[in-house]
Amino acid sequence: MEPVAAQDTTARAAGGFSRKDFMMLTKARLSALVVVTTFAGYWLHHSLHAWPDAVPWRLIHTLLGTTLTAFGAAVFNQLMEMDADARMKRTASRPLPSRRLPPEAAFGIGALLSAWGIIHLGIKVNTESAALAGFTLIVYLFIYTPMKQRSPLNTLVGAVSGAIPPVIGWVAVPGGRPLREFSRDLIRTDLLFCHEALFLFSLLFLWQLPHFLAINWIYRDEYIRGGFRMWSNTDDTGRITARRALVWSLLMLPLSVWPPLAGFTSWIFAAPALALGGWLVWLSVHFLRVPDRGSARKLFFATLVYLPAMLAALLLFTRR
Repeated sequence: MEPVAAQDTTARAAGGFSRKDFMMLTKARLSALVVVTTFAGYWLHHSLHAWPDAVPWRLIHTLLGTTLTAFGAAVFNQLMEMDADARMKRTASRPLPSRRLPPEAAFGIGALLSAWGIIHLGIKVNTESAALAGFTLIVYLFIYTPMKQRSPLNTLVGAVSGAIPPVIGWVAVPGGRPLREFSRDLIRTDLLFCHEALFLFSLLFLWQLPHFLAINWIYRDEYIRGGFRMWSNTDDTGRITARRALVWSLLMLPLSVWPPLAGFTSWIFAAPALALGGWLVWLSVHFLRVPDRGSARKLFFATLVYLPAMLAALLLFTRR
């Protein structure tokens, strides 16, 4: 007689690969953040310089290519972490650890989505956006994902890959160039190393740290079970995690005055930005004073409000 566990796996596999499974495999909700931040970077550049023919098609191609690349990265990430996901309750129901999708099929899906996204950006948008998408994929899959089982510093590396999508949106606005110009400069570095692009990168990089610290501490037992080495794994009291969240939240405060000082927003931007930053600092202090799951959740949900509110204020008070 077939074992119960084997029967259960067979039953799950027989259910087929559903639309919900595809959403889980590509981490569609997380990829929605990529769409939002890419759009913000694109619209900021368009609002400041009003490039001709920048919308709507170039915007659509930028969002499509970036989203496809993010989908592909998510598939490969889950393929690489399939065994670890099977050991954690919050991820055991994903298509790969639950055996609803063969690893070979997932590899094909991931390769198709990633290649399609990067090539689409290169053909329909420009070299800079395609190069950044490819760089993000490399950092996410070949540095961040393996590092999660080796060093707690993986969070910093993951924050780098997560901070690039708005910069992709920023560099996409001017579109491509005639082939003769590539002999002089393959990548337009002036698009990458300007105040606006650096601010967008810094905003996303710093925002991710208190955001993921809160998640890490809440689910630290799960991360330990999965074999991931995270900052909060040995922090049973929560105080170390809270101190780190407070430090990163304090470092976010200068973001409130960077855009008006650099001249790409009015000074009105500083008011809501300082209020939002102060809110995160206050919740981090509260987490330090009362280091429990409730305080960590409040900080986590506050970060979910902070980012879209900051991006909305940035676009609303852009100097046109």
